[in-house]
This record gives sequence, structure tokens and C-alpha cells, in this order.
Amino acid sequence: MANIGIIGAGSWGIALSYLLHNNGHQVTVWSALPQEVEELREKRVHRTLPDLTLPEDMVFTGDLEAAMDQKDLLVTAVPSVYVRETAKKMRPFLREGQIVVNVAKGIEESTLMTLSQILEEELPGANVAVLSGPSHAEEVSRSLPTTCVAGAADKKTAEYIQNLFMSEVFRVYTSPDVLGIELGGALKNVIALAAGIADGLGYGDNTKAALITRGIAEIARLGMAMGGKLETFCGLSGIGDLIVTCASMHSRNRRAGILIGKGYSMEEAMKEVKMVVEGVYSAKAALALARKYYMTMPIIEQVNQVLFEGKKASDAVRELMLRDPREEDSGLTW
Repeated sequence: MANIGIIGAGSWGIALSYLLHNNGHQVTVWSALPQEVEELREKRVHRTLPDLTLPEDMVFTGDLEAAMDQKDLLVTAVPSVYVRETAKKMRPFLREGQIVVNVAKGIEESTLMTLSQILEEELPGANVAVLSGPSHAEEVSRSLPTTCVAGAADKKTAEYIQNLFMSEVFRVYTSPDVLGIELGGALKNVIALAAGIADGLGYGDNTKAALITRGIAEIARLGMAMGGKLETFCGLSGIGDLIVTCASMHSRNRRAGILIGKGYSMEEAMKEVKMVVEGVYSAKAALALARKYYMTMPIIEQVNQVLFEGKKASDAVRELMLRDPREEDSGLTW
């Protein structure tokens, strides 16, 4: 049995807490919101997962030191925009060599850093790893079969995480490509906004298949230019996560996109979804990375114009369709 601290009590943090508890581990969950801690202690139910009853021996606290003290593993599950702020608060209580697994997805707009890079910068001495893949909290909390990938700089750490999370309903693979895993997880949220926009406009399966296929091509081009591996973008944290996020109504990015396609502004859509829409925060960073690495990313460019420049969604789709003719893959020879 391991002693595990979950830093963040959103739906994903809670779903993983429940999974780890069911695997026989001792779990403590930290939230920065006193009211949330009180509700979880008293009602044993999370507002976004109302059908899940949390075990009585699962600990909820607003004391970050208590959540981190004597823990074999820390899991950071706060939204991407709060990762740096939370890591700064964690620093005084971190022990040398502490394994910290990031399960959030995103890129910091101001620095273009991935979340594990932020953790490494703010938590010197930590052994930072990631866990990602096609894994909606709503389904993990219901113990529906799910598969993810654990990434770490060394194989021993990845296998340790794999063993803690593995169960008959949660299969975990390992990978050394931490950067590729994180880029896939962050950039797919922007493509999922585009897929939702297409749904909101009333387009069909052909459109969505095109966005998924060309979307992973954009993600892989940029990711490989940054040092990620093609195999990662063809795997669970790449095409796997992209498919589920573009296709499922559990996806807050797709839901926000649907509203935007129906004419909502970005602000109105985010307010309606009532949860953090990571793709909105990652869209500008994705475009900035594309320009930094001289990559052409037409879908991400059009999403940015719709989100932040007031462009009509239907005009964005039209421009994508009318781009100059080209080969599907310039690497293939005739």
C-alpha cells in the first residue's frame, strides 16, 4: 500500500483518488477551496460526479503540508492555469527526490512551457512524471475500462507509477517521451474545440474525421519539431486522446466548441460549460509555438481567429476547405 497525496479536487483528481483508493492505497486529497473541502468531508460526493460516493477513509484537507507529508507519490491535478501558483505553494513542503505526477493538460501561454517543465522549475529536486491518455473522469469514476500512459525520464519511475495505477479497469503503459505525451494532451484540446465548432454548425461525421486526421498531423509536426516522438502522437496520449476529446460529450472543449459554432462568444461558451476549458488557454500558446518553430498549423490558426478575433466559425471552415491544393504527406515519393 502506498501513501498518496492528490493536489487538486476537480473531477479528474477525484476520479483518480477513487481509483487509487480502490487499488488499496491510502489517499489524501487537497483543495484550495475551503467550501469544497467541507462539502467533500460531509457529503462524500463531488459536484461534478454526483453518482460517485467517496469512501469514508478518504481524507480531504485544505492543509497543503498535511497533503504532502510522508507521501510516496504526489499527483498534481489542478487546472493548467493554476499549476505554477500551486507548485510555488508546494515548494516548502517538498522532499528531495519526491515523485510528482502531473495529470493536467496544457501549455503556459506566457512562457510556452509544458506543465511538467513548470513543475521542474518550481520544484527543484522533484522527480517529475506525467500520466495522460483518453480518460474522461466521468468514466474512470464509474470504473469503465480505460487505458493511459505514464511518462518519466527514467524507466523505474514510470514502472512505479504504472504499478500504483494499474487495475482490472485501468491499464497503464510506460514511455520515456514526457514531452510528446504532454504536447499531445495539450494540443488536442484546441483541435477538440474545432470539432465542437463543426458540430455546432451542423456538419457531419466526414467533417469530424477530417479534423481529427488533419489535427493529429498538425500536432505531430509541431511535437516532433520540439523533440517529441512520432510513435507518441500515434499512441494513447496522441491520436487516442484526440479521438475521445473530439467525439465525447464528456469533453468540455467539445461542448464549448458546439456553443461557439451555434453563435456563442468564447466567454459565453466558457460560462455555460461551467468548467475550465483548457483548449481556450492552450490555443494562443499553440499558435505561438507554431510560429516559433516555423510550422504551418491551419486548424489551430483558424481556432484562434474564431476565439479571439471575432471571426465567424463558418468562414473559418470555408478557409480551411479552400486552402491551396497539396499532397497529404510530402514525405512520400511518387
